[in-house]
Amino acid sequence: MTRSRVFEVVKGRSPKRLWAPDADLAQAFDMLAHDHILAMLGTFPARGMVARWLKAGVVEQGRLHRTEDGVPQGGVVSPLLLNIALYGMENVAGARYTTGKQAGVIKPGCPVLIRYADDFVALCHSRQEALEVKARLAAWLAPRGLAFNEDKTRVVPLSEGFDFLGFNVRRYGTTPLIKPSKAAARRIRERLRTELRSMRGSNAPAVIKKLNPIIRGWAAYYRTQVSAETFGKLDHYLWQLTYKWARFSHATKPTRWVVSRYYGRFNNKRRDRWVFGDRKSGAYLHRFAWTNIVRHQIVKHGASPDDPALADYWAQRRRKSPLPIDNTSRWLLKAQDGRRAICKAAFLPDDDRPQTPHTWEAWLTSARKGIVKVVIPEEPEPDDNEPRLVHVRCRNSSGPTLLPAYEPAGLA
Repeated sequence: MTRSRVFEVVKGRSPKRLWAPDADLAQAFDMLAHDHILAMLGTFPARGMVARWLKAGVVEQGRLHRTEDGVPQGGVVSPLLLNIALYGMENVAGARYTTGKQAGVIKPGCPVLIRYADDFVALCHSRQEALEVKARLAAWLAPRGLAFNEDKTRVVPLSEGFDFLGFNVRRYGTTPLIKPSKAAARRIRERLRTELRSMRGSNAPAVIKKLNPIIRGWAAYYRTQVSAETFGKLDHYLWQLTYKWARFSHATKPTRWVVSRYYGRFNNKRRDRWVFGDRKSGAYLHRFAWTNIVRHQIVKHGASPDDPALADYWAQRRRKSPLPIDNTSRWLLKAQDGRRAICKAAFLPDDDRPQTPHTWEAWLTSARKGIVKVVIPEEPEPDDNEPRLVHVRCRNSSGPTLLPAYEPAGLA
């Protein structure tokens, strides 16, 4: 992950690169030059198809919008086209890497540029070097139809900090910390508030089913850095929202009645008394703080998931970085070496893990609908059958019976 690369550069008591252009590209997807993308593709066999994609236009609310420049943000191929257009950005910034046995290690004295789609940060040795990198990048971006948003671009020291991909990177004295940014925390609070307000009049199971994927997805994305304090504050804020929702739903009931109906130790594995839940079904609302902090390990240079010689390396990475799923599924996933029992497909490739809170939310939702625990009949002793994680399509085609086993209701 890009945040881990940033930490590798700024960690230690006396890192060399203490300045960064806190840059923002103005309307990167909307202003991307088509001619430059096609020139970068060269003789690529599907170049003509890409050219037609670029000029095809976008239909929104029944109206066709022409696309003479740029690519639709949110389109399936848009991030790839942007990566093609920005290829070579590190070289322009001045980043240089060693070769041979130490391949991939940044050379001393060079700035480091770390990019994800149109978001990037350049870590430099001095303010002057940061200004020079910004100037070189501005000239390089112009032919691509891109430019810096000068109102949001500045050169800052690490002691002041900067936001990158939803995180805030800053040095506190000699200690570098990467935390969820204030803007990211504000966005999730606003979303939780909006969702609960829209669900006034509904019941507790509906609220739990709606909010749990949002909470789990956001926590899964931010669990790789220093997020425990933010998780705790969000849990307190969520308690306030659910209490307000419960009081609104039962305006004539006393406080003690509301508390006894909606709060308690619903999670048998936790000692938390103020968990929001449903007495009838046993379902309960997940808490941000229940997601453990798991540091991301950077992939070693040149390691491809498609290399058969590195199968053990990728399997070990999957074991060291558990998915944010229930304990039973995690145990079965480990027993199955990260693969589904029937089709043998990977449960989630290590190189293809979600990269945003929204994609984590979508993956967790689809995993609950598409992956089930079943008993696959074994011969000759039926009593020796054990549960397995299988894909819904595989279960429907092969016909194993559903597993009549306990699954935590809090994952609703």
